[in-house]
Amino acid sequence: MENLFADRPVLATGEAFDELLRCRNVRIERIVSSPMPDPAWYDQPQDEWVVLLAGRARLELAGDVLEMGPGDHLFIPARTRHRVLATSDEPRCLWLAVHIEP
Repeated sequence: MENLFADRPVLATGEAFDELLRCRNVRIERIVSSPMPDPAWYDQPQDEWVVLLAGRARLELAGDVLEMGPGDHLFIPARTRHRVLATSDEPRCLWLAVHIEP
């Protein structure tokens, strides 16, 4: 057994991705964000469902800006351009992402 909140890295910039499970076409990962996330655009070949467990974040998704808080979750269809615009410093953002490969 492991704990999602344990052993979180403290990053100055960017994000840390930890794969928790890979089973057939599903991959689950924990994402820890710094207060200065990489503003790069993502355009992934797989669907993604993501939930913010701690912190606050602002995302840009297909031209819309979304404000997220703890418990907020969303589905990002494959090939939907998105990026993280801002994340909180305290508490740091902790995400759980489920990727569904084609």
